[in-house]
Amino acid sequence: MTDTVICGTIGLDDIKTPFGIKKATLGGSVVYSAFASSFFKKPGIVSIAGKDLSKENLALLSRVDLAGLSFGKKTFRWQGVYEYNMNEAKTLKTELNSLAGFSPNLPPSYKNARFLLLANIDPEIQLKILKQVNPKALVLIDSMNFWIENKKEALKSVIKKADIVLFNDAEAREFFNTPNLIRAGRELLNLGPEYAIIKKGEHGALLFSYDRFFSAPGYPLEVLKDPTGAGDSFAGGLIGYLSCSDKINEAQIRKGIIYGSVIASFCTEGLGLENLIKIKLKDIKERYEVMRQIREF
Repeated sequence: MTDTVICGTIGLDDIKTPFGIKKATLGGSVVYSAFASSFFKKPGIVSIAGKDLSKENLALLSRVDLAGLSFGKKTFRWQGVYEYNMNEAKTLKTELNSLAGFSPNLPPSYKNARFLLLANIDPEIQLKILKQVNPKALVLIDSMNFWIENKKEALKSVIKKADIVLFNDAEAREFFNTPNLIRAGRELLNLGPEYAIIKKGEHGALLFSYDRFFSAPGYPLEVLKDPTGAGDSFAGGLIGYLSCSDKINEAQIRKGIIYGSVIASFCTEGLGLENLIKIKLKDIKERYEVMRQIREF
């Protein structure tokens, strides 16, 4: 049985930043999330790719379980550019390709998973996944502004079934039509999840529960090459750490947020996946300790 299942997109990305260019590099929400989670346990992924995915890319995916991977004709493509303010990419081109009409069908080995990450993908697909998994699984969901603007009601239905919800600061403000992140965090909890996390990029993350609040710092980076996949890496690192925990409580979620932030910081120091491929768990633990010391006073 696969203990952790992650659903999201697989793509081939064309990325341009002030510090480099990557063409047709392996990306997508499930790829970054699964890579981050795999430092702790080998997750299973649910997604669809095209037959144009290279042998090199398939070899990279060998670090995760591929029983839930389907194949269509052509892989999802995304082209984006970042300026020096790299908080948001400018999307130049999107091709859904095999992702259009994707209807997930979980293999039997995934259906009793204890941990489920619904990474950024159409919320209607997320709902289909939820109908196929263990109802006692811990469910963590992520999304993006496109789904807030185009499928808000379906996204609300997913949030109501989740244990932990992730938004970035811009998404939280847009979803609740408020500039106040504290209010947005409380409103997220009112929809049903036990925990809400609002990511603030280089400035860390906020954790909300019904009677507690936690502010996590961002790792102080001197090198920032490409933020693509950082949010997905954060989510994957969080679910990966939690999957190794005997008991899930707020203290463990706080630690998971720090691990997620650390892995996301490594992600941004390279173009695409190049840095996540290089690092080891010991590197992550060393940076985790630096983060712990930052918060001591």
